[in-house]
Amino acid sequence: MTDRPRTIESLALMGTLAAVFDGLHPLCDQWVQNSKDAAAKGVHGDHLVFRDGTPVTENPWHSAPTMTASAFGRRAVARHVASYSAVQLAATVAVTRALGYRVPAGALLAGAAINAGTHALIDRRDPLIWLAKKCGKHGYIQHATVVRKVGTAWPEPVQDTAGPGTALMELDQALHRAIGIGAAAVTAWLATRKPSSR
Repeated sequence: MTDRPRTIESLALMGTLAAVFDGLHPLCDQWVQNSKDAAAKGVHGDHLVFRDGTPVTENPWHSAPTMTASAFGRRAVARHVASYSAVQLAATVAVTRALGYRVPAGALLAGAAINAGTHALIDRRDPLIWLAKKCGKHGYIQHATVVRKVGTAWPEPVQDTAGPGTALMELDQALHRAIGIGAAAVTAWLATRKPSSR
């Protein structure tokens, strides 16, 4: 037999968490994220770059520290996920406490870990593209692109396959939001489950 009050508590908490996670996702991705990290988080490669992402081949006489392009991309995504997670955790605590509920730290951190880990994986782009191809979305990614203008005096059109308005961006956002539902469910389940009898 179900414990009706616990079920209602779980559903209410899950709904609240899902709303917070979903509502904050665009804020964290579009406003909180540093512009340089947004551009660099999908960078891959074994070639060396400086800390600002400039390839070493463009200025080989510069003596600044270098790293691989992949390491540069991983650092960018790590900074983004750290800021995303901090805002998400702070807002979740603020909202749930304002409503008179304390989510146990373990449950809260489990949900944040799900969102953070998958966010980092998806934002590195290659795993997202692999999944999209496996799901038959390759044509959608190739078709739904945008043209951006680069430069000032005589802008050159450049095809963008990953930024705002593209299929890849839409697939990215949809997957993050779906995972947010799962993270909310796990958090609610952990927060409201019966303590084990000893």
